[in-house]
Amino acid sequence: MWSGTMRRVISLWLPMLAIEAWARRNKNFSSGLQAKSRSQLPQGPMVLTTEVKGVLFVEAANLEAIGIGITPGMALADAQTLEPGLETAPAAPVADAVLLKRLATWCLRYTPWVAVEGKDGLWLDVSGCTHLFGSESKLMGSITERLGQLGFTVRLGIADTPGTAWAVAHYRSQDRGGNNIVPPNDQRLTLAPLPIAALRLEPKVVEQLTRLGLSTVGTLYPLPRASLVKRFGSQVGKRLDQALGRQSEPISPHRPPPSYHVRRSFADAIGRQEDIEATLLILLEELCEALDKAGQGARQLILDLFLVDGKVKSVRVGTARPAKDAERLARLFTEPLENVKACFGVDAITLSVSVAEPLGASQTQAMGLERNIENEGNIIALAPLLDRLGNRLGFGWIVALEPQDSHVPDRAVRLSSAAAVCPKETWSGKPLRPLRLLDRPEAVEVVTDIAPHQPPSLFYWRKVKHHVRATTGPERIVPEWWHCEQSWGGGLRDYWRVEDKGGRRFWLFSESASSCSSKAVRWYLHGLFA
Repeated sequence: MWSGTMRRVISLWLPMLAIEAWARRNKNFSSGLQAKSRSQLPQGPMVLTTEVKGVLFVEAANLEAIGIGITPGMALADAQTLEPGLETAPAAPVADAVLLKRLATWCLRYTPWVAVEGKDGLWLDVSGCTHLFGSESKLMGSITERLGQLGFTVRLGIADTPGTAWAVAHYRSQDRGGNNIVPPNDQRLTLAPLPIAALRLEPKVVEQLTRLGLSTVGTLYPLPRASLVKRFGSQVGKRLDQALGRQSEPISPHRPPPSYHVRRSFADAIGRQEDIEATLLILLEELCEALDKAGQGARQLILDLFLVDGKVKSVRVGTARPAKDAERLARLFTEPLENVKACFGVDAITLSVSVAEPLGASQTQAMGLERNIENEGNIIALAPLLDRLGNRLGFGWIVALEPQDSHVPDRAVRLSSAAAVCPKETWSGKPLRPLRLLDRPEAVEVVTDIAPHQPPSLFYWRKVKHHVRATTGPERIVPEWWHCEQSWGGGLRDYWRVEDKGGRRFWLFSESASSCSSKAVRWYLHGLFA
């Protein structure tokens, strides 16, 4: 049976998110999360509305409207009966969702495991993170204080399970510090006095249970599970088991959790480029030490700068192959950091390794080069170049030629990522091929009569005459029978390496050379040697 005793999850609820998001969009708030003033919020009763089948309903209401009895889900006509001067505005769920995702990114300063919950909440899995802030109470106090300074109304709950954390955040009164801390293994006692709606059940199920006198979570404890499932379905038992820790409840993180993660926070915000780079180097040294112990190397890294005004600046870099050199990795961030403007300063920095790979015994394969190459230092020197090009242009635009096991020239090589560490094939034992291969062979005109199976002494290509000085060949190539090669209509080909008097080298082939008549032989140019 699953047990969540070692897990600590924070449920972050933003009960006025829709109203506060509307105020930001319409009251000239700053471009970041930072609010200019609480006075920007509407002072009188105000609701946001949504239309359902031609009828307007209240989607969200501010505290003044809630105080006079207006609640979400009420018809707008009924709400205006309670308050004729009610201020209204259309709801914007898409914009609210965007803001919630920005807040999820902002919460990465506390833990790398953050997920969006519903339309107005977040999950923060802070297992193993609370000691970095002193205690759970101090961590939650920091979240409440910072989000309050940004202009958000916040309610928090922390427990061993997401269900219990959500329940206390929504339905249990908070202490003076605005916290709702459930001690480890105390879910059962904590949930018992809370209303049945704290189990995140559908409204119809809540109404049915309340009508039967099952108004609190504790009233469900003694009931047989079979009778609950038979009458209300499996949802009630599932939610209860999840809240009590009897059944796991996975949380899908907003950003894939990193393999390695380090952070720094500052009592006084920093803003100079030199200070940011110095902190980055310290964090990289910590990461590289952990990577070295695990025999891993970083392939992708994410640097998050948390600005005082609530903005989050993220810088992503990649490497051509696994790396654990702090100074080399720091150089990759130099250029991107020049474009980051931290006008109000940075009060926290996190550095994550999103992709890590094992370090091989010998890292001498880059761009398809072999392990047994003599000058290993030259191969290792290619990696920083690939790093810089990849981060400027994108690693998808940097490709290398990789050999394939095929005699057909068009399939003898393929394009692969230049960052590939372990090519499947090597170039050893491959026949000599031209540096440039034409997309389609081009016909050449042979002026002089030649004996069968012999190369021409004179030919025209693109209206230019070439006198042949030396030839090597032939190399007979036949297409694989299991491939349908439409371009090989003539069957086998005899390839010749031809050099003209000007020193230019060509790759010619004759088609239908098995014919006894030289007139039946057709000549083509397929490639150019360097």
